[in-house]
Amino acid sequence: MESAAKILSREQLLRVREQARRDGRRVVQCHGCFDIVHPGHIRHLRFARQLGDILLVTLTGDSSIAKGTGRPLIPEELRADNLAALDFVDWVHVESRPTAGELLGEVRPDVYVKGREYEFNSDPRFKAERRAVEDHGGRVVFSSGDVVFSSTALIAALEQSVDPFHARLRDLLARDEAQGATLGGIVSAMRGVPVVVVGETILDTYVLCDRPDVAGESPIMTLRPAEYRHYDGGAAIIARHAAALGARPVLITPMPTGGPGLEAARAVRQRLIAEGVDVRPIPVETPLPEKQRFLVGAQKVMKVDLVDRLVVDTTTGERLVQMATAAAREVHAGVGIVADFGLGLFSSALLRRLCLALREHAAIMAGDVSGRRSNLTAMSGMDLLCPSEGEVRDAMGLHDQGLPAVTWRLLERTNAKRAIISMGGDGLIAFDRIQGGAESEPASLAEATTSARSDAKGGDGWARRLAAEHIPALCPFAVDPLGCGDSLLTTAALALGAGGSLLSAAILGAAAAGVQAQRLGNLPVSATDVRHAVARLHASHLAYAPAEVLDAHLTPRRELATGAAS
Repeated sequence: MESAAKILSREQLLRVREQARRDGRRVVQCHGCFDIVHPGHIRHLRFARQLGDILLVTLTGDSSIAKGTGRPLIPEELRADNLAALDFVDWVHVESRPTAGELLGEVRPDVYVKGREYEFNSDPRFKAERRAVEDHGGRVVFSSGDVVFSSTALIAALEQSVDPFHARLRDLLARDEAQGATLGGIVSAMRGVPVVVVGETILDTYVLCDRPDVAGESPIMTLRPAEYRHYDGGAAIIARHAAALGARPVLITPMPTGGPGLEAARAVRQRLIAEGVDVRPIPVETPLPEKQRFLVGAQKVMKVDLVDRLVVDTTTGERLVQMATAAAREVHAGVGIVADFGLGLFSSALLRRLCLALREHAAIMAGDVSGRRSNLTAMSGMDLLCPSEGEVRDAMGLHDQGLPAVTWRLLERTNAKRAIISMGGDGLIAFDRIQGGAESEPASLAEATTSARSDAKGGDGWARRLAAEHIPALCPFAVDPLGCGDSLLTTAALALGAGGSLLSAAILGAAAAGVQAQRLGNLPVSATDVRHAVARLHASHLAYAPAEVLDAHLTPRRELATGAAS
């Protein structure tokens, strides 16, 4: 008999069962979920088949399975197909009701076989099933149980092996600080938080080009622009993120007072004001820096920096500090964010002075850098630093040591309390000083790295100084990584300002970065975006996906790859 013909509706099942009774053939029934048909199931079903003439396997339908999020892994149609493909199985039926009790009363099998674990089971549902069988003259038999597997345990193992980060996320999300209600409450508490943002505004221009060609005069690539897209970058996008998250941002940023860049600056300022940003410009003569990225499809092929480096004299530097501290006092800043994009606004001395001055007026201070000319180590007294791994290693000149050791040195030099170090596709690590931890440094960084691994043996390791939490990247692949660091910095800083823990702030920051990474261009991430990302995170689980779904998911990647190759 073909497999499909073995799968019977309720009416078909009762009809063939009645015929078997008239023919004097013994029907043996087994019932279960059968999410993954494993060796324990095979032995169980073979044993059952030996007890009669016909083996009926009934399985619980999808809507009646209550084994946690993501179960069943395999849809009922495919589970039925799997069982019907076994040559020793005669009939298969999908039972839509929660238990087999009613069906057993209708089918009235001669033998009902359950696993050995049910022999002394007092579950009322099994007791009802047993009565339904025995009341009609049938027998309940228990299989040997010599090979025992758990579908639930197998699926949990698959989740870890198929996606090595899934188990880590599951463990993180089980903690009180990462519960959906907790994270949602923090996002709500961001609303109305006054924020002072200080840094350079950048114009990010995307030049979308037609398919590239090779020039006739020499073997160089020719690009033909088809569309220009303009985005606000630098400190401007940080302020827009803050506004979209519900905060009340004040932006202190250089703006040209005249010249060819005046119109572009006015347009940026109007956009910011329209979104609720209080813009307080520092007059300068240089136009806003522009960074042009040329794209073919979604693939970036070239970048051009149109940047006139700022030259800030002592008078302008003094005005910057005064404007920032006056704004923080005026709005009673809950959060201060300083971003150094290495374009000349900050010298090391000015940046250090600004951070210490703002420190006196902002409840939470956070900072980040970008570019090789930025000054990460000058960000003194911060509550949170959010550099990438490359930025912190470059700043400290330590490229061969463990990341905990490098981060500890950064925190010590800047007197900062916490750091979230982003690692691209590997996610991020949130580092926090342990109160009362060891204060003395080990003899060498090599000793420090070793002792971090063997702290349980009593070594003076980093595990006694820093608490670290790894959070995997929260997007399957990055469409465009531009701006991920800014969204991470803004969201994490606001989360701390709203009373969240470092872990909560890191998860929300990672969620915001994941949203940003899946967009083309530098766009503000809103509170709604973050809430949806958190909801998807808590709803994620290992799931069966049919071929057409997998193909739809992989098509964008194939197109990107094709575009890059062409």
